[in-house]
Amino acid sequence: MKKLLMLLGLMIGLSPLSGFSQWNEDWGSQKKIKVEAKTASAVSDYAVVVRLHSGNFDFLSANIDGSDLRFIAADDKTELKHYIEKYDSANELAVIWVKLPKIDPTDKDAYFSLYSGNEKATASADAKSTWDLNTVAAFNFAEKALFQDSSSTGLVASGEIAVQKAALIGEAAVLTAKPFVIPANPAVKRPAGAGYTWSAWIKPASLPQQATLYNQSDAVVLKIDGLKLSLNVGANNISGGEIKPAAWQHVAFTLDGGKANLFINGVSAGTGDASVVDAASDIKIGDGYTGEMDQLEIANVARSADWLKLTASSQGMDSQLLKIEASEGDEGEEEGEANYIGILIDSLTLDAKIVIAILAVMFAISVWVMWSKAALVSRTDKDNKKFLARFQNAGNDLLSLDKGGKYPHSTLFKLYAAGLREIRKREVAGESLALSGASMDAIKAAIDADLVRETQRQNSSMVLLTIAISGGPFLGLLGTVVGVMITFAAIAEAGDVNVNAIAPGIAAALLATVAGLGVAIPALFGYNYLASRIKNITIAMQIFVDEFVTRTAELYGK
Repeated sequence: MKKLLMLLGLMIGLSPLSGFSQWNEDWGSQKKIKVEAKTASAVSDYAVVVRLHSGNFDFLSANIDGSDLRFIAADDKTELKHYIEKYDSANELAVIWVKLPKIDPTDKDAYFSLYSGNEKATASADAKSTWDLNTVAAFNFAEKALFQDSSSTGLVASGEIAVQKAALIGEAAVLTAKPFVIPANPAVKRPAGAGYTWSAWIKPASLPQQATLYNQSDAVVLKIDGLKLSLNVGANNISGGEIKPAAWQHVAFTLDGGKANLFINGVSAGTGDASVVDAASDIKIGDGYTGEMDQLEIANVARSADWLKLTASSQGMDSQLLKIEASEGDEGEEEGEANYIGILIDSLTLDAKIVIAILAVMFAISVWVMWSKAALVSRTDKDNKKFLARFQNAGNDLLSLDKGGKYPHSTLFKLYAAGLREIRKREVAGESLALSGASMDAIKAAIDADLVRETQRQNSSMVLLTIAISGGPFLGLLGTVVGVMITFAAIAEAGDVNVNAIAPGIAAALLATVAGLGVAIPALFGYNYLASRIKNITIAMQIFVDEFVTRTAELYGK
């Protein structure tokens, strides 16, 4: 038994303390990126898009240019090739391509890791090695390298196109019916019968339109014909699928021997025989096309249907291929569980922080008012009950109730004291007390004056609760509206409109409205409760005044 326990202890000591091991201790932050493929079969050497934003990555912990970013395979040893298309630390947005050796839908635990947080690290991004060997052209249309091919071929296109910063992946090309040209190169030459793939994301400004998306030697031509795609390969034509205006969609065609295929959003839109032709000249892109274009790729093989389906589903706005999980060691979180409150707080804009700070002060004041008023009305009710019981049992000895008892918080006793003070002004030594009608009116006026003062004292500071009730939601709404405006302005400036980049900013902006309601709702309940208690005290004072004046007139009136 002792040996068994020792063996068990040794196994526990040798086992890792967490699901992560440390690739390199010089990097202070590690995030697990889970891969959830939904294709029918596996694909190899595939470049995936990793989108970083304030909701899933701490830009403050990384170098300002992203030079310390490293992507490590699941073995925590192999460094994966990556290419940074966009890294904007000011607006906290980044688009990075990472080459994965294999994406297998049967592997439910597939992941790789993102390391950052090493100020001494130098850039290791390598665009040419990020794409697989069959990719002979990859145009990302990044603003700083608009016509530059990021594949190992290193093509440089030419033409006149503008840049749309708020695009699908990063930036995109804006075409206005004028084509741009990819120069002839042995790498993009298609010998007769060889495999070939062309793909791109397009967003037509309007439809229908007659435009040429791809033209090489007039031998292979891909067109938008009204609302449909049309592919001419020599004398053969294939058409099909429907193009939508003002929406991003992935279009592609493949040539494989004597067969040609059209794809829209990874789904086959047409197939047929294709003439066996050579294509070796310049490639003309976008002749007559009006709209945006992003991530144009050319491969010297016919990509599989699964490859194109994965491309259409993983690069789009609603990609579910990658899931960036929580960093190792995040307090209060289990592995894979997001710290939603932390995300919201980290995403707050300056104006929202100011509004929430003001609301926090309002909340503290409201709590103080409700607590102090609740204590006041409670003490007042308690002392009023004691004094009222004595007053009602006083009989004819009405003017000596100020002796033999203490009622420091009783409003009724204070009214009684005000009346007693006026009565004693009219006492004459050696004579019985006899109050005229004018004296009774003066006594009642003095008591009524004190009644008003006591009512004001009871209602003092209640206006602060009404301010919290009416002003809290409006302040919160102001913070939300300004926060949403700033979020959209930052997205437009940075050029990334995917939902993962927008959602944290919008959610954080809504936090201001939640804070406003959090101030108003307790204040509303507290105000209604206290107002009803104060109203009851006021009614009790009015009844007491009438009763006291009436009994005084009966006992001491002329």
